[in-house]
Amino acid sequence: MIGRSAVAIFRRDFKKFLSNPYVILMTLFMPIMYLVIFGNAMGGTITHIPIGVLQEDPYNLETPLFTSSLEALNSLHNSDDPDLFTITTYTDEKSAKSDLSQGQIMGVVVFPSVLTPERVVRLYIDSSEYVVPSLIESGVRGAIGKTGYQNPIEVTNIYGKLVYIQFFGVGVIVMAIFMTTMMGGGIALIKDREMGIIEGYLVTPVKRSSIILGTIGSGTVKAFLAGCIVFFVDILIAGITIRNPEDYLLVFLVLFITSIGITSLVVSFASRFSNQQEYASTVAFMNLILFMTSGAFYPVIGMPYWLKWISVVNPEAYAVHALRSIILRSQGVSVIGIDLLALTLFSSLAIIIGIVSYRRTLE
Repeated sequence: MIGRSAVAIFRRDFKKFLSNPYVILMTLFMPIMYLVIFGNAMGGTITHIPIGVLQEDPYNLETPLFTSSLEALNSLHNSDDPDLFTITTYTDEKSAKSDLSQGQIMGVVVFPSVLTPERVVRLYIDSSEYVVPSLIESGVRGAIGKTGYQNPIEVTNIYGKLVYIQFFGVGVIVMAIFMTTMMGGGIALIKDREMGIIEGYLVTPVKRSSIILGTIGSGTVKAFLAGCIVFFVDILIAGITIRNPEDYLLVFLVLFITSIGITSLVVSFASRFSNQQEYASTVAFMNLILFMTSGAFYPVIGMPYWLKWISVVNPEAYAVHALRSIILRSQGVSVIGIDLLALTLFSSLAIIIGIVSYRRTLE
């Protein structure tokens, strides 16, 4: 008797699974995409690292150390023969350091203008990235070593020595926003539809645009609070130091705009599905693409070109870059301005898509 009941329940549940080919497809597709996207996004070969080189003032002629080291740096290659560095030659140290602080380059090498064995070669590195600082230091040391000169190298990590948890912790803040939106925005909308609450709204004078804006607003507040909580937890666990009070305001601004955009996007997806299984499998796939190409796990500079193109249109990539610029580098609006603009445009477009998509599903 127990065996027959178990078989009957098994047959019913298995038929229910087979009746939804979309879920079956996503179940098989997800592991493959994890292999393709995660495998390429993590541990890729980092090339074309932008650095600046110059000879300190005052000088009249380039020293043999400078010319030989510059030639050696240009000859450094990584796998498949791409250049390890993209080198910009500067004429003054102030301009080079300004570009370094603005994130336009990731390292500056200052060679002495007087060639004596005791003169120091100064190396300044953007230490907020993962793997890249060690590649710059080892590359510069190796290039100078090839010249045969024995001048000491003084390395300055302009943002201190950072560990991976500090690099990755910034990305987790964006993950918290997405996960909260996925559960508190999209699934809540589908549950309301299943329970007939949406139909109840439609028999009232409430406009359909008000329904979607109210849902987006509620989801935005939830996502923003989740992002703020994880931000403060990140400070405690990862040991991050916020340098200026203004940085908190910028972090909250980025979190708020990001919450609006991601919530609107997720809600627009939720409006296209009638059951939670299809929605969950689709949003999980979307989370994989967005988060893996955001630079949260691994520097975007180390990804293959086709993944870099995805990061160009990925709102989470702009959010991660903006938060990392503020939290780890204490950079202001002059650096994250493009990120804020991209997030604002994305949020506006996502709201429009959410309203249009929601209306179409109810007509």
